[in-house]
Amino acid sequence: MSKLPEEVFPQKALGLAAKDNSGVLTPFKFSRRETGDEDVTFKVMYCGICHSDLHSIKNEWGYSFFPLVPGHEIVGIVSEVGHKVSKFKVGDRVGVGCLVGSCQTCDSCSKDVENYCNKRILTYNSVYHNGSVNYGGYSDIMVANERYVVKIPDSMPLDASAPLLCVGITVYSPMKYFGLCEPGTHLGVVGLGGLGHVAVKFAKAFGMKVTVISTSPDKEKEAIEHLGADSFVNSRNQEQLMAVMGTLDGILDTVSVPHSLLPMLGLLKADGKLIMLGLPDKPLEVPVFPLLFGRKTVAGSIMGGMKETQEMLDFAAKHNITADIEVVAMDYVNTAMERLAKGDVRYRFVIDIANTISKIA
Repeated sequence: MSKLPEEVFPQKALGLAAKDNSGVLTPFKFSRRETGDEDVTFKVMYCGICHSDLHSIKNEWGYSFFPLVPGHEIVGIVSEVGHKVSKFKVGDRVGVGCLVGSCQTCDSCSKDVENYCNKRILTYNSVYHNGSVNYGGYSDIMVANERYVVKIPDSMPLDASAPLLCVGITVYSPMKYFGLCEPGTHLGVVGLGGLGHVAVKFAKAFGMKVTVISTSPDKEKEAIEHLGADSFVNSRNQEQLMAVMGTLDGILDTVSVPHSLLPMLGLLKADGKLIMLGLPDKPLEVPVFPLLFGRKTVAGSIMGGMKETQEMLDFAAKHNITADIEVVAMDYVNTAMERLAKGDVRYRFVIDIANTISKIA
């Protein structure tokens, strides 16, 4: 009898998987490939819960296949390395983010932006070079090619650094690429969730002026007193919006639900840039008049390449930047998903894999 796809490899693994689009996660035994010549195998200590995990386990984007083990904010301790591995050794603190593969030959790969490779391979809900299904970090072990593994600086706590492998690089990369990182530049951050709160921290570390824009006025104190934002705008308050019209050099829009872009474009100076980072499940309308009459830009960005991801982590370590997290056990993950759907998290759930995997064994 032929083996099931999840049983074909030698390294046994245990994790949580969605078996269908109900999104319910249940214990799942599967296997990881053996440690290849260029591979790093590590014991997973923590894994962050990204909102895209929630979309994926419910197949809300329409391309999930099951069983699906989510998780792309994965940190742990190296247990084995292939004989050609040069960057890592047993005992190192490492992480794997959104990518585990790319073609390594295209223009994007040659420029260290593997995230834009047309053949990029995502950490889960994807198929690897050898034809096997990739399973994510809600599991006890991980195997990845060393090219897609990063070092976690020794000064950073593993749990609170895990989300940076997604939210950290997702805000850091566009800030660098679009020049929204210069001291004194005025940045707007739309949405104060997982992405938004880290964006504020990076922006302040760059020496920028930061205005948080949110539909939740109760987040004002948090934005200013805890995260260090310079000002706060309730986007449902027209007087507050009018007071900052034409004052922002750039905006990072982290909102993942359908919303109007017109008010945000009005807040930009001439030549201002609105960078879309959220993933709404329905198309957004782009009003043309404010673009033409202000020479403004609407652009998008996803994560970052491996070189930039390491750069981001090193910058975060230097400036003591981590995510604000709530650590949860493996047997609490379904409840965490329900809370995440309601926005009831400040600001990122992180699963304590190593200490609570026994709860689902």
